[in-house]
Amino acid sequence: MSMHTNHPYHLVTYSPWPIVAAFSIMVAMLGFIKFSYEFNEKLMFMGMLILTLTTIQWWRDVVRESTYQGCHTKEVMTGLRWGMILFIVSEVFFFVSFFWTFYHSSLAPAIELGSSWPPLGIIPFNALQVPLLNTTVLLASGITITWSHHGLLENNYNQATQGLIFTIILGLYFTALQLYEYYEAPFTIADSVFGSTFFVATGFHGLHVIIGTTFLITCLSRMLFMHFTSNHHFGFEAAAWYWHFVDVVWLFLYVSIYWWGS
Repeated sequence: MSMHTNHPYHLVTYSPWPIVAAFSIMVAMLGFIKFSYEFNEKLMFMGMLILTLTTIQWWRDVVRESTYQGCHTKEVMTGLRWGMILFIVSEVFFFVSFFWTFYHSSLAPAIELGSSWPPLGIIPFNALQVPLLNTTVLLASGITITWSHHGLLENNYNQATQGLIFTIILGLYFTALQLYEYYEAPFTIADSVFGSTFFVATGFHGLHVIIGTTFLITCLSRMLFMHFTSNHHFGFEAAAWYWHFVDVVWLFLYVSIYWWGS
């Protein structure tokens, strides 16, 4: 009697990438600590390089399983959707901790801060300048990614590709604007709890934008290779969900830290 049973689920084969990725993250973190104390960035860059190469090969295997081997059935895609939803929920609570810190400090500023918010001596950004431009850029990118998704659903690959390219350009533009803002900042991360919450919250959001842009670039390459169809494109959907999450977080950051907090 055969021990094999036909079922719609994907039993993942043995892969070296999880342990290699964990090792590279550990190396990168140790390198970051070394860089913080000794300004020696070699170990950190080596860990980041290993992680980048591991990510490329890991995603290659997932693409191969879903596109060429047919492992991603409807049941598997349902599980992947729930996994992405729960991941985004965990990211929401990650940013909730930053907002909690910000409002805890700003609604009742301590005497060490001059009993005022922003603290005495801190010159905040003008919410109607670069922050407003960044908000416009991200909102526009949310429109273009939706436009791209509708094009894919209608099998209009030209529209889907163009919308995705525009979204990537807007994501890169947002990152460039944020780097410029950091360069021109009149305060640092060491300037009281205001500087700490500002740079940690906006910095982690910027990191999510970079990750999301990388996600979208990967989807663009897959779209050019015709990996997506109108009813089988969860990789693109996951990237779009993640990008909309990044948009919403930025709206809360803009209203809380740039507009109300200043």
